[in-house]
Amino acid sequence: MQILDLAVIGAYLIATAWLGLRLSGKQSTVKDYFLGGRDLPWWAVSLSVVATETSALTVIGIPVMSYLGNISYLQLGVGYILGRVIVAYLMLPRYYDGEMVTAYAYLGRRFGPSTQTTAGITFLFTRLMADGVRVLAAAIPLKVILDGLGLHTSYFVIIVVLAVVTILYTFIGGITAVVWVDVAQMLLYVLGGLLSLVVITSAIGGGWLGEAIAAGKTQLVVLEGNPISGADSLIPSLLGGTVFAMASHGSDQLVVQRLLTCRSKVEAQKALIWSGVIVVVQFAIFLAVGLALWGYFDGSSPQELGLTRDDEVFPKFIIEGLPAGISGLLLAGILAAAMSTLSSSLSALSSSTVTDVVEKLRGRPLEAREGLRVGRWATIAWGLAFIIPATFFRSDEGNIVVLALGIAGITYGGLLGAFLFGIVNRRASARDANIAFVLAVATTTFFFVMEKYVTGEVWVAWQWYPLLGVIVTFAVGGLLSLTHPPVAHAEDRLDEPIER
Repeated sequence: MQILDLAVIGAYLIATAWLGLRLSGKQSTVKDYFLGGRDLPWWAVSLSVVATETSALTVIGIPVMSYLGNISYLQLGVGYILGRVIVAYLMLPRYYDGEMVTAYAYLGRRFGPSTQTTAGITFLFTRLMADGVRVLAAAIPLKVILDGLGLHTSYFVIIVVLAVVTILYTFIGGITAVVWVDVAQMLLYVLGGLLSLVVITSAIGGGWLGEAIAAGKTQLVVLEGNPISGADSLIPSLLGGTVFAMASHGSDQLVVQRLLTCRSKVEAQKALIWSGVIVVVQFAIFLAVGLALWGYFDGSSPQELGLTRDDEVFPKFIIEGLPAGISGLLLAGILAAAMSTLSSSLSALSSSTVTDVVEKLRGRPLEAREGLRVGRWATIAWGLAFIIPATFFRSDEGNIVVLALGIAGITYGGLLGAFLFGIVNRRASARDANIAFVLAVATTTFFFVMEKYVTGEVWVAWQWYPLLGVIVTFAVGGLLSLTHPPVAHAEDRLDEPIER
């Protein structure tokens, strides 16, 4: 790293913060702070959705998949598009027709406040764990930079600094600032991926692609393998990816909050579907980067390169292989993108805390100013809380993308199952939904813990977690609903808009 690179990183982070604050506007109510007044253009929301769900995880995690394996991860992208289409026409209309602030307000309308609070608390815990991994993703390239300068710093110190800086940024800017910064960050790190391909090709020629093809690393469709435990197989990637996208984009407040900032339901649907297409293109770019790096490093393993984590391969090239200035720009993009994703999580967590937990436990809506104050304090609290899981997972040697998706998948099935169960089963009560939801989460948690901390073997691939949770929810909830008369309720009471 040269002084020019460090100057670029510093200048870009300052410019990003200025951009976010400049475009944030004023927030005087919860709706302003959490939904941007529902006045953001669909294309900006679409790019923000992509940046939020991938960001630093994509930049440093996706290349190592093709570096060590092949490009079969693209199979998952097809399922992601299908899942988004289903969400756009099945679930989004219910959120917009009810003028809701969070995804879990629908469960409150359908089953009552106990189910909404249960789902909200579960989201808070899972998002804390999954995005703790995202904080770690941001810390990885920064640690490589500092080690290269001889400034050996622990992951813990880096994680604390990133969390504190992001808290300050999110506390002031609100969701409007987060969305616009997401747009800038996504464009930057995708450009960085393309520049990396150009630099590698200029350095070693275009032969890396032919070598990758000859080595079987461009295999896209994987038909062999156990369809249950084989995470790279077509069936779990396609079907599991579809259900995973339905859960992540239909029941995860992190994404739903962005979609609710659009000006209309139609624009939200457009933003959601196009985000799926953009994600596939983004996956393809960074998988190509992984193949190019494989050629650049002559197929050396991460250990042979002197690295402690597989995910450090691309950061190593950024620092050692890119020209001065460009490496600083790309590293700045990785850090800022990760921080904007973390700020997205903070906004989603604080909005769910206010709407799904605090207001429901108090039994009344908070006044505009009071809700804004509680939301900002919640932002600070969750930002500090991220330090714990990020530090805990720093010793995990697996791929950081798979780790984050696996953690998120633990509760995705229960959340999606509760939504679909409420739509399909008109007999069900809050008790049925709550018990089914808890058992669904317990089931997926069992498989995750067994794989990561007990046996070390994959019994059920992470792509199946959401579908498994949906099946358990429908089975348990359906049986419980037969033990009592049908519950009388209005059609989700969506004709009663929430006044805020």
